[in-house]
Amino acid sequence: MSASDSTHKLWGGRFAGGPSPILDAINRSIGVDLRLWPHDIRLSKAWALALGEAGVVSREEADALRAGLDRVGARLAAGVTPLATDEDVHTLVDRLLHEEAGPVASRLHTGRSRNDQVATASRLWVIDACRRLDAAVRELQQALLTQAEGLADALLPAYTHLQRAQPVSGAHWLLAHFWPLERDRQRLAHAAQGASVLPLGSGAIAGSAFPVSRVLLKEELGFAALSPNSIDATGDRDFVADTLYACAMAAVHGSRLAEDLIIYGSGEFGFVRFGDGFSTGSSMMPQKRNPDVFELARGAGARVLGDLVSLLGTIKGLPSGYSKDLQDDKRALFNAVDLLLLALPAMAGAVAELRFNRDRMRAAVSSAMMATDLADYLVRRGATFREAHGAVGTLVRQAEEAGIEMDRLPTEAFAAAHPLFGPDARDALGAEASLAFREIPGGTGPQAVQVQLAQARARLAPAEPAAGNVPPSP
Repeated sequence: MSASDSTHKLWGGRFAGGPSPILDAINRSIGVDLRLWPHDIRLSKAWALALGEAGVVSREEADALRAGLDRVGARLAAGVTPLATDEDVHTLVDRLLHEEAGPVASRLHTGRSRNDQVATASRLWVIDACRRLDAAVRELQQALLTQAEGLADALLPAYTHLQRAQPVSGAHWLLAHFWPLERDRQRLAHAAQGASVLPLGSGAIAGSAFPVSRVLLKEELGFAALSPNSIDATGDRDFVADTLYACAMAAVHGSRLAEDLIIYGSGEFGFVRFGDGFSTGSSMMPQKRNPDVFELARGAGARVLGDLVSLLGTIKGLPSGYSKDLQDDKRALFNAVDLLLLALPAMAGAVAELRFNRDRMRAAVSSAMMATDLADYLVRRGATFREAHGAVGTLVRQAEEAGIEMDRLPTEAFAAAHPLFGPDARDALGAEASLAFREIPGGTGPQAVQVQLAQARARLAPAEPAAGNVPPSP
């Protein structure tokens, strides 16, 4: 069959006439699913092998099909352009196989359906995408860790309700963005593992009528398990939802990191300066240095969330088995993965270029931020925390009314607030002293932060095993 043939279809025998051009337009998915071709080639070669092993085709025919598929893959890799009549990637591969292998190509589709075919190709694509996303998340984590290692002894305020709360080390703040990304990697590993269930052999809905070995297919394609039910296998898109959820959470965590840096890079804060390589200027204001990478990453969170909601909205109303609505699962999936594979490396590059202003960070730490430490001082001397809270609150109010820092209040003010305040009470208002008391695991104490840095290094140090075939790390 030649490339000029305009009637190549995988269906249509029971129809007296051709489809409406409008139906062709809405039904045609080649513009979206073309990127599945390497996986379609791979699974088709496995199917040809299984057909040969089962005696459905001869060994010679199986070999001819596999060799023809290799030639099709070479043509697609070279950039063959689909024809207007190529409905989807499966139709395209089938047409090209007929050109490369001749009439034996018509035997390849024996016992399989595009329903189990696309489900298998999509799962293979997801497993590969999760590996690529994991690498991109690791790159951002490494950039954060490298910056954190240089800020272990730097101090800045930590915020609740966007109000200055308590002092922390710069490393502790940066690592607060490292660990959510580590959870994202676990979610990606889980999504890859969920995708590693082979649907091929399920046919359209009832299973293949030919005795192909699904175990052979599983081993040939590297899947971890076989789908147990053919109806579920062809209609299951949980693995897409899992992947989109992992993507959405990674995008959310990237957005929160971006928000912190956008705020801290403003003139009012001045904690951080953005590098030239990942900043832009203004077409009107020559002085501007805009953190566009972080703003775009923040916007990406909304877009990826939309992809997840779109997919969930599609599958929640479907009956069992395959429905054509599922053709759109790949639009959401591909968009989310593509977007993250742009945003995550850009954020990693931008984070690596950041320059922190330790003086501005330290200057933002006021003595009032150690009010809790002052209350803890009283508790250590025998007061209840409730009465200590009230006594320190009185001192906070007096300092605010006088327009001074708490450590500038006279000794008489401390004595009047609570009799357990001693001459060393002001020592509790030191930022370094505050950190020194917080050596609890996970705290911002100097040694606790060093332990945390070591834990972060350990998460990035081991070579990553193949996603989909092993459980995620704890």
